[in-house]
Amino acid sequence: MSAEKECAFDWIEKNRKPTTEMSDIVWEFAELGLVEFKSSALLADELAKHDFRVERGIAGMPTAFVATWGEGKPVIGIMGEYDALPGLSQKKVPWKEPLDPGKPGHGCGHNIHGTSGMAAAIAVKKAVEKHNRKGTIKFFGCPAEENFSGKVYMVRDGYFNDVNALISHHPDTMNDVSLMSSLAVNSVKFHFYGKASHAGASPEQGRSALDAVELMNTGVNYLREHVIQDARIHYIIEKGGDQPNIVPPYARSWYYVRAPQRDQMEFIYNWILDIAKGAATMTRTKVKTEFLEGSYNVIPNRTISELIVNNMREIGLPKYSDDDLKFAGEIAKSITPEMKIAQLRKSKRPGWERLVDKLVDDEVSDPWGEDEVSHGSTDVADVSWQAPTVEFGTATWVLGTPAHSWQAVAQNGVGIGHKSLILAAKVMAATAIDLLTSEDALNKAREEHRQRIGNKRYRSPIPPDRKPPLDVWEK
Repeated sequence: MSAEKECAFDWIEKNRKPTTEMSDIVWEFAELGLVEFKSSALLADELAKHDFRVERGIAGMPTAFVATWGEGKPVIGIMGEYDALPGLSQKKVPWKEPLDPGKPGHGCGHNIHGTSGMAAAIAVKKAVEKHNRKGTIKFFGCPAEENFSGKVYMVRDGYFNDVNALISHHPDTMNDVSLMSSLAVNSVKFHFYGKASHAGASPEQGRSALDAVELMNTGVNYLREHVIQDARIHYIIEKGGDQPNIVPPYARSWYYVRAPQRDQMEFIYNWILDIAKGAATMTRTKVKTEFLEGSYNVIPNRTISELIVNNMREIGLPKYSDDDLKFAGEIAKSITPEMKIAQLRKSKRPGWERLVDKLVDDEVSDPWGEDEVSHGSTDVADVSWQAPTVEFGTATWVLGTPAHSWQAVAQNGVGIGHKSLILAAKVMAATAIDLLTSEDALNKAREEHRQRIGNKRYRSPIPPDRKPPLDVWEK
């Protein structure tokens, strides 16, 4: 192990307690995307205390920031998130019990995500400073991953243009580095405008916006037979009228359209736009399309993934206390064997069968999933088109835990989550040091990145004049 890594690990160990306490504070804040004011300030202020130059409110988002230390090349980026999810409030207990019913909760572990990245960036700074290494470390404070794709705005506005490689961590049920891609996505709302009338006395005078929504949904559901296997289309009706005896003059639906490649998604998306126009024509209503957000598919990187796996194995997995295992065991009782097996199988991890009878993942697998597609979407994807980028997972939750669940919220604020955070911070720090100190490793990662992208070009899915929807939670 290099002297730089030992220095970084020493700082992380010495600051284990304040780091986990900071994660717990963010867990308690549980702020929604674009309004993570306290969480963002907490992390940014801590980086500023360690002499990082902090630029706040970037890309039109008050809670987005970039913290920079050092100068010159290479420039290595570390990303962190801190937004929570609506309606997932949960106490730190192994049974379902809201802390504040109806309020947000950290169901995806972004309290850990942001804090692990912050700690890693500071640790790398300490090591580089002590050993007189050249280069720059940047921490990107990324808001609104869950709902508004904050990173896509940051990419559009050029904040990742000078970065040579990026590392990110995400809480998970496994210690893993996936080589899978993801689905490109568009999020869009369809507003239909009709004419109100008495539904009983004079329905002929009305033009139902709800009819238009329903006809559009029917058309899209017939479309499903004619799209590629890995495409995904899902929607909700947000507004359907006020009461049955009024022909609805206004109705609104919200769609996500996904496919493995951006051009495949756009083909399906444009078809859906035509269906919306057709529904409006059939009902003699008008339709307005409100584009919300979009993102690309992930470009994986085996070179950096292998560095991460090697570092995770060298560091070693956490040792759990009896209290940790007792809490985990109680959580596991709420997850049926069928749910656990289904989730393990869906991961496509080689040898997943070995994990069926385990409580917590106790292995570090080789990178897997080359040429496979995960059916979720992430704004990390757009970053991955700018430079070699890898987001890895560490076992934060017992095997079988679904993300965005009360079980995940509970575990993100206790011992098993704390130990995952510290492991992740060390792995990110070690991998950043590898990329800062090994020109060969960085060049290999960059060449792989060029080959994977080939002749494709990134074009921001967000129009240049679109601003982040800062007032969204006021609506």
